[in-house]
Amino acid sequence: MKVSREQAAQNRERIVEAAAQLFRERGFDGIGVADLMKEAGLTHGGFYGHFSSKEELIAEASARALAGSLAVWSQRAERASGDPLSAVAGAYLTRRHRDNPGAGCLLAALGPDVSRQGPLVRRAVTGYVRSAVDLLTKLVPDKSKAARRQRAISTCATLVGAMVLARAVDDRALSQEILNAGLASVKA
Repeated sequence: MKVSREQAAQNRERIVEAAAQLFRERGFDGIGVADLMKEAGLTHGGFYGHFSSKEELIAEASARALAGSLAVWSQRAERASGDPLSAVAGAYLTRRHRDNPGAGCLLAALGPDVSRQGPLVRRAVTGYVRSAVDLLTKLVPDKSKAARRQRAISTCATLVGAMVLARAVDDRALSQEILNAGLASVKA
């Protein structure tokens, strides 16, 4: 049965949304195309009608997840009273984010895996990192442009690194200590 263009676009959207969540939860290699399509409520055979390869889907799903993270950071900064950089960090370095990788930052969930992906995925991540650094640079107060950019890069690395470490350890107290230390570092 032939589907309309509108239905095809909706199906593609379901696939990308499911993939964005499932890749963050299980890793790029932790879920196959068949299971991913099943999670999206579609048949495995329809995958190649939407994507030429799993890498193409990974790149699009990654870009979608990263754009969502950037939007959240922007909203947090806009709504912040006082110190927007600390507001972004405070919203990022939480137990909720730590415990829900499928709804969180793709870099914190899959950063090391990205380096093993192809150029489409790496390009999506590079674009996000540039945008995140640009946003954070605007939030750093009263320094030269070069100093603000350096602090923005350091802040981005601190946020992602602290979340990776907080998720990696099996001691909840240590995990929380890592999140707290990351936040204190950004606020310093």
